[in-house]
Amino acid sequence: MHKKILLTSFDIWLSHQKSNSSDDLLLALAKMASLPHDLNFLHRLPVDVQQSSSHVIAKIHDIQLDYIICCGMAASRSKLTVEAIASSTSILLQESLNSPENILQTTVDLEKLLVQTTAVEMSYDCGKFVCEGLYYSILDYLHRSQLSIKCIFVHVPILNPENLPEIIADFVLIMNNLALL
Repeated sequence: MHKKILLTSFDIWLSHQKSNSSDDLLLALAKMASLPHDLNFLHRLPVDVQQSSSHVIAKIHDIQLDYIICCGMAASRSKLTVEAIASSTSILLQESLNSPENILQTTVDLEKLLVQTTAVEMSYDCGKFVCEGLYYSILDYLHRSQLSIKCIFVHVPILNPENLPEIIADFVLIMNNLALL
């Protein structure tokens, strides 16, 4: 079950934020020694679709990945949320401004992915911000390049001492389930 997984997180984007919960989660995972996967991290991606996508695509070229789990903060949510789709309307790229909306769906079977999780929801609304832009860009790149790498996007709520153990447990279960698909 030893799979090579790329985990990404974003930097903060508002002046009052001390951290980004997606990065906080990845930092907690990096401290865990018992995970059966080869985890590769891209911490604190720029809050910019083009720049963050470029970083992820460069990493795809650097290492032979099995899976990509992009993570972003969702301060208004209370559970981990796995995104089923991404829309091109959120991408603030010049060439997409006059294009019709395109929707891409992950190739991962999310029903199987979420088996035995306790506090995870599936979502069809990635947020119309840099999270959705990155997700769409990476799904599009993988499809156009005909790569077999599977990609999901997980939104992470604000972490606190009460929810952190359950969120870590569910996230590890998601990684383990992903490695079995």
